[in-house]
Amino acid sequence: MEVAQPKDLQEDFVLAKRRYAELGRQKRIFNARNRIIGGDTMAWDAQVCDQNIKAATEKAREEAFAAEMRQNDKIACISENRERRDRKNLCKAISDFQQSFQSPETRREFDLSDPLALKKDRPARQSDYDAWNTISGMQKFMGEDLNFHLRKKFQEEQNREWSLQQQKERMVGRENHKCAEDLYLKTRLQFDETAKHLQNLETATRKAVCTTVKEFNMNQALESAEKKIQERKQEQEDNLAEISNLLRGDLLSENPQQAASSFGPHRVVPDRWKGMSQEQLEEIRLVQKQQVQEKLRLQEEERQRDMDWDRRRIQKARATLLFERQQQRLQRGLRRALDCSNLSLAREQLLQKEHMKELSTNHATEDYFTQFNTGSR
Repeated sequence: MEVAQPKDLQEDFVLAKRRYAELGRQKRIFNARNRIIGGDTMAWDAQVCDQNIKAATEKAREEAFAAEMRQNDKIACISENRERRDRKNLCKAISDFQQSFQSPETRREFDLSDPLALKKDRPARQSDYDAWNTISGMQKFMGEDLNFHLRKKFQEEQNREWSLQQQKERMVGRENHKCAEDLYLKTRLQFDETAKHLQNLETATRKAVCTTVKEFNMNQALESAEKKIQERKQEQEDNLAEISNLLRGDLLSENPQQAASSFGPHRVVPDRWKGMSQEQLEEIRLVQKQQVQEKLRLQEEERQRDMDWDRRRIQKARATLLFERQQQRLQRGLRRALDCSNLSLAREQLLQKEHMKELSTNHATEDYFTQFNTGSR
């Protein structure tokens, strides 16, 4: 990788400056709109000024014509409205004069051609209690209803009033419903605005809380890191002090005097005791040898006692066996004598049965001959 020298940087700056100047020159020469080289700029400025003056004059002239036209239109509208109003007032005056001074009722022959003559005439019967209703006039009969038209008119008027009242109630209901809907919509919009405002507040609060928590966590992290550094430093100092104390103390130096207890010379401190002395070890070994010899003696005595018990058990078993054999011989003798007695008794019973059978046979024969003799007689 080549290193740029100050001379190279200066040459690059000069080349860039020339390149920028050449681009500016090309824009001034080749742009026909902005090129002023070889032209009469004063004449061009005069022409532009004349054109601007001419355009301003034309514009002022057109505005004057437009203002004059608007004025003429306004005058024409005012004249037309005045003529229309005068014509209307004239027609109204003629109509008022005819109604006031030329009404049909003022004529002499109006009663002959009055279209409402029958309506204006007195009716033959006005009511049921009219004094002109005589019996001979036959104007009143049973079952007539002269108030039918009035009652029907009253009922129609009442129905119309009811219908108007219902329409009015429906309109009031619609208006109330519309007002309720408008109120509900307004309340809903207000609630939405409130919810949006609360949501914005919650978002802002959450952001503030997050920022605060983040800052608090950063402070806690910094404090924790600093605290850990201090603790590590303190721990290192404590470890060095502890190592120094241990190296200089009685624990690693194995001083036997540190295990001495204040309760007596026969007691020691367990956490400081470093082992027994040679005298104590010799004494323990001597006691162990005595214990071994005592244990061997006891084992020998136990072995002799076991042998004595085995001998006695064998002798007892042998005596028991001899006694059982003797008992078996006695039982065999008794069983043999019992078998002989049973055999003799069985023989005697058999002989007795045969004798009884012969006696029964003889008795049966005698009975038969006796019956036979009796029958032959």
